[in-house]
Amino acid sequence: MNDPTATDLRGRLREVPKAELHLHLDGSLRPSTILDLADDAGVTLPYGDADSLYDYLFVQDGRNLVDYLKRFDLTLSVMQTAESLERTARELCEDAAAENVRYLEIRYSPILHQQGDLTLEEAVEAPLRGVRQAEAALGVKANLIICGIRNLPPDTSVRLADLAVGFKDRGVVAFDLAGGEAGNPPTDHAEAFRIAREANLNVTIHAGEAAGAESIAQALHGCGAHRIGHGTRLYEDPDLQAYVNDHQVPIEVCLTSNVQTHAVESFEEHPVRGYFDDGLLVSLHTDNRLMSGTTMTEEYARAAEHLRFSDPELVELVLNGFRSSFLPRREKLALLTEVESDIRALAG
Repeated sequence: MNDPTATDLRGRLREVPKAELHLHLDGSLRPSTILDLADDAGVTLPYGDADSLYDYLFVQDGRNLVDYLKRFDLTLSVMQTAESLERTARELCEDAAAENVRYLEIRYSPILHQQGDLTLEEAVEAPLRGVRQAEAALGVKANLIICGIRNLPPDTSVRLADLAVGFKDRGVVAFDLAGGEAGNPPTDHAEAFRIAREANLNVTIHAGEAAGAESIAQALHGCGAHRIGHGTRLYEDPDLQAYVNDHQVPIEVCLTSNVQTHAVESFEEHPVRGYFDDGLLVSLHTDNRLMSGTTMTEEYARAAEHLRFSDPELVELVLNGFRSSFLPRREKLALLTEVESDIRALAG
């Protein structure tokens, strides 16, 4: 990775074992699968071929997070059956495994998959079947994170937190809050997070993406977050940044989507370089493989090309992903040992 060609860099990064912790199911479908599912569901699409559909869903002209999220209306329209949820979860694991992602935490909100006849429980059981099929076939490990939605009533988040708790130890490892951040503070949903925490369920919250550091503070101090999704604007409060560093609160960084939503204006301006240098526990993730047109390999390549992350620093980012996972501690340590051995072997 010392001044290689772009192709060589990506080829080598593809071989490195990786963990993906911030990954939305409804933002990571294959275009060809959308075509199949739309045909099955009788959904009319704006384009009838996979390449045109990809270009339509890949966000190149978004002004903010709200614009970015509009694309999800289309993918959600074809994800309203148990079969579609099972298939998309399985295929997402397959796509991740193809670039040597060893562990995934896939997030989504079951409440958004009830336009048909699915119960909330069925909307969890279906993707769990999909990820278990991928595990059996490919050896990749995956779990689910259930999301509350910021712009829905807080009692909806309470229902979803209860749902997540019901699937604790059955494949759901955390509760999250997603959706439009500006004007929708996490503390509006504090009761849902109380339910999750008191059941000893992990908590991660989108914060500091489309709102400032105060959103991160609320996620941490008002809702008890164990991890922060994005955390891009943490730098706005140096004292809070020091707190996050002192407590080694993991930050799930999504470089490409942050540029697309204008959380930052360019890769070079992304604060992850400073966060890493300051010792924060940061790791890289795709957010949405389809809407962001990216992969884990691409995210690491962009960190190297635009933010001058060196070989050893890229390895540290990789290991941070596994360290930050919501796996049980013994399982996490065993996986870390395996990954470190594999990375040493790749280094020759």
